[in-house]
Amino acid sequence: MKRFHVHVAVSDLEQSIRFYSTLFGGEPSVRKTDYAKWMLDDPRVNFAISRRGSAGVNHLGLQVETADELAGMRERLMAADRGMVEEKDANCCYARSDKYWVTDPAAIAWETFHSLGEIPVYGEDVAAHDDASARCCAPASDEKAKPACCA
Repeated sequence: MKRFHVHVAVSDLEQSIRFYSTLFGGEPSVRKTDYAKWMLDDPRVNFAISRRGSAGVNHLGLQVETADELAGMRERLMAADRGMVEEKDANCCYARSDKYWVTDPAAIAWETFHSLGEIPVYGEDVAAHDDASARCCAPASDEKAKPACCA
């Protein structure tokens, strides 16, 4: 079963955690100094916030539960013909995952991923990179290059 994923960049993490905890009726399942995540069942959403990139929607996505589901999503993304980027065993957002990225016609980054486990760090610091590549781990503006945090 798939889970919708939303990652929002925020300027004030603590204020945003208070707001979303109230909105969702519970504390985040993952809370770090620069990141928080709620794994909601109603609605079925993986909702994450971080102090990465410009404030606003960082990327959207679909989280799958199995490698087979991810393979099926890969076929769909290939059929969409949007310059898919593949990442195997990627380390980002305090997790290790296999994932695929596309950018939709409105230039919104979409991530499809299967989480393989947790890691103790968010990923490589992207503060020194230009805004187009600051979306960890969304594809850079040319849709084919990986930003440094995902390399």
